[in-house]
Amino acid sequence: MLLEHIARGDQAAFAEFYELTSRRVFGMARRVLIDVELSEDTTQEVFLQVWQNAAKFSPEAGSPLAWLMTISHRRAVDKVRSSQSSTDREAKYGASSQDIDHDSVADEVDSRLEAEAVVRCLGTLTETQQESVRLAYYGGLTYREVAEKLNAAVPTIKSRIRDGLIRLKTCLGVS
Repeated sequence: MLLEHIARGDQAAFAEFYELTSRRVFGMARRVLIDVELSEDTTQEVFLQVWQNAAKFSPEAGSPLAWLMTISHRRAVDKVRSSQSSTDREAKYGASSQDIDHDSVADEVDSRLEAEAVVRCLGTLTETQQESVRLAYYGGLTYREVAEKLNAAVPTIKSRIRDGLIRLKTCLGVS
């Protein structure tokens, strides 16, 4: 197996592994990242990780290709998150460093009216929908965490939240 040879520092095995898999890794990165240069960087990082961590591959956990594609997907998603965090930080800094003339009283009134409307519309949901939506959106829990907390199946929780959000959208008049 090529990964065993790579784990022992065999450069020829690594070159063969790269030749056999690099297009797939780049394709995965490109689908997630879209940007060609970021995809190329991510592909390079993935193969560096393979070189450094080939000994950690466990055949019991799956095929070498599945392991590689998991690493690729995670790296690409990490890049997206990192890029988004950077963009968010810059936007937040830009917004906080600008002195914008605005009516803070009107903003406060608008916020309170919106909050009251949301609370009123939450009251139109079934009890199970309310509980699921509150845990997910106000509690910051994932579907799985909500399911565990409510002792329900994940698909059930997804349905409750989806149906609840549809009812909220209708009640709030959001199109």
